[in-house]
Amino acid sequence: MKQILVVDDNLSSLKQIDAQLAGNYEVSLAKSGESALQICARQRPDLILLDIEMSGMNGFEVMDKLRHNPALSRIPVIFLTGNIDSETEVKGLKSGARDFITKPIEKNILIHRIELHLRFSSYQVQLEYTVSSISDSMAVAFAELIECRDENTGGHVTRTSKYVERLGRELLKMGAFPGELSEEGLELIVRGSPLHDIGKIAVSDRILLKPGKLDDAEFAAMKKHAAMGAEMLFHLHARTPNQRYLQYARMIAASHHEKFNGQGYPAGLKGDDIPLSGRIMAVADVYDALSNDRVYRSRMSHDEVCRIILEGKGSHFDPRVVEAFEVVHNDLEQIT
Repeated sequence: MKQILVVDDNLSSLKQIDAQLAGNYEVSLAKSGESALQICARQRPDLILLDIEMSGMNGFEVMDKLRHNPALSRIPVIFLTGNIDSETEVKGLKSGARDFITKPIEKNILIHRIELHLRFSSYQVQLEYTVSSISDSMAVAFAELIECRDENTGGHVTRTSKYVERLGRELLKMGAFPGELSEEGLELIVRGSPLHDIGKIAVSDRILLKPGKLDDAEFAAMKKHAAMGAEMLFHLHARTPNQRYLQYARMIAASHHEKFNGQGYPAGLKGDDIPLSGRIMAVADVYDALSNDRVYRSRMSHDEVCRIILEGKGSHFDPRVVEAFEVVHNDLEQIT
């Protein structure tokens, strides 16, 4: 049963709407904007009926708070008002309201409008999920196409994405980065991670597939892939700014070869100056690279790889990410 939050400082109006919706929805009532925001923070409603003319925080102010909260900004809101004019209507629609219902409220109109916007919201979510899935599939397919140039790196894209997600979930559980990492942020990091090596498209096969150690000039050319990938993704994100995961993909591409002690590349960033997404990918990337065959060496055992990563704690890697790795490394070993 869908959850409807009704916000009105008039008790008789609250009771009337509660009675009209009874049996069709789970209804929560709030007598002030402040109370409504507290209810939303505890349990996200599917739709909000919001009175405009309230004492204290009015409907427009509540709407502004909702729209600036990423967790609540997508909730459809229908304004309730006894005094509708063109100026108020335009202001309401610009604020993000989906509709207006004029008081006194007729039950059939109320139910019809609620159902209309609940269905629309559901369709919007489904459409966005479909577009997101297509976008993710295209990103992974493109990354795998680049990966196919080197038969020894097969599966690297998908494995590292899974490692990043597992490490990220453990970091969330640990509460390691309360101001930097959220569920939404982790989702965007995971979506962006397959493109971390996109810059290798600009590296010649002679260097990329060389069976032995790279000389200084070749290694310098190889290192350019991080900055090149970041630049490609910057321009791609500029053309499709609604694809927020590309912003994270750019940060990962630019920073996953940086080291916590500042000795990495391309920018020599140090410590928390390295984006968190890059710090997580650094561990995932090294774990996978060492755990699998490469043209220039054979794979290492899981224990050897873990030893190397633990030795890099605080120098190559963020200590907090390594702490998460210590908890989940056996899970990573099972990922294929």
